[in-house]
Amino acid sequence: MKQFMFILILFLAVQVSSAQTETLIETDIEKAAEVERKAVIKKVKKAEKKADKVEKDQKKKAKKEKQADKLAQSIKAKEKDIAKNEQKIITTQKKLEKGTLKGKLSPVEIKKMEAKIEKLKATVAKDKIKLKKLN
Repeated sequence: MKQFMFILILFLAVQVSSAQTETLIETDIEKAAEVERKAVIKKVKKAEKKADKVEKDQKKKAKKEKQADKLAQSIKAKEKDIAKNEQKIITTQKKLEKGTLKGKLSPVEIKKMEAKIEKLKATVAKDKIKLKKLN
């Protein structure tokens, strides 16, 4: 694409320069064409650099947006996990209370439920630490 544009601009520059300098001496024509060609090449290179810079800036911006979105998703996921585990703790505590009041739970079941509650509390604490690190 860049080569095509370069050739097109070069072709136009040569045509314009040859049309304007028909009356000049052959050496003057060559010198003028060379100067114009160099000017066109310089302009094309400058335009290419500018386009590359713009493209690079757009890529950086897109990458930052992607990282921000990923971070936001991670934060939401951790908050959701924390809320879910806290709800599980509440539910398990209610079952434990209800079972002990009715006397339907064996000591083994009570210990299992208490262990589950402690495990969930530890998970919630770890998730809260991770959430603080994300923020």
